[in-house]
Amino acid sequence: MAFVVCIRNEGFEASLEPRKLYQLVSDHQAATRGLVRVVDESGDDYLYPSDYFVPVDLPKVLADALVDAA
Repeated sequence: MAFVVCIRNEGFEASLEPRKLYQLVSDHQAATRGLVRVVDESGDDYLYPSDYFVPVDLPKVLADALVDAA
């Protein structure tokens, strides 16, 4: 499971919070267009500009716990 931290939210203020951790959903087609798919504040996954996020490496036990808590 992969996670990213939001660093910008211009135009998506209701859906994204800066400095918040979001779960990344694999979407290779979106990546070719400079987008990432994340589970946002709605609880669903949507596409956002990839430069709004920075990937983070979490220990497996933490990533698993975050997914289980959702």
